[in-house]
Order: sequence, then C-alpha cells, then structure tokens
Amino acid sequence: MFNFSSSDINRGYQEFKDTKNAVLLDVRTREEYDEGHIPLSKNVPLDEIDKVKNMVSDKHTPLYLYCYSGVRSLEATQKLVSLGFEKVNNIGGISSYKGEIEK
Repeated sequence: MFNFSSSDINRGYQEFKDTKNAVLLDVRTREEYDEGHIPLSKNVPLDEIDKVKNMVSDKHTPLYLYCYSGVRSLEATQKLVSLGFEKVNNIGGISSYKGEIEK
C-alpha cells in the first residue's frame, strides 16, 4: 500500500489511530516539531529519514508521514519506499490539521 498523494491530514490521522502498530512520523525540522506537533508523532526530519530503518525493524509496519504542507512528507514517503518499507502513507500537511497540537 503506497499513498504518495497528500490526503486530508485529519482523515489520515484518524486512520493512523485506527491502525494497529502504526507509526506517525513528522518529517519537519526539530525546531518546527518543537513549536507544535500532532500527538503520538515521532520527529524524524527529512534529511535524517534513513534513521527510520533503525527505529522500525519490520518493513510491514504501517507508516504515516506529515510535514507542514505535504511536500517534504511526499519526498520522505518515496525514500522510505526505496528503503523497502511496504505500507507508507503521506497524510499531508499539519497546516490543515484541525486537531490537538502538542508542544
């Protein structure tokens, strides 16, 4: 399952919460993440996306990615697929997220 296109982040977040063992990745910079992020997300900046293979050993684990607008998460999605991850979803940008934000 590869979802390369940006979707509605609110729907994508709900799908993440409904998916067993899923991982939510925020691929923005650490500074952006610290300013506010979606609950349960882990920060792996785009330029460090290769580190996901050390965090998530099972390539079948569902991954849900977001950034600010959906552009960086699209690039990160493509890189993760090239690393062999099989269930990678770009859920878009936090700029259109309507839910709770953690700092």
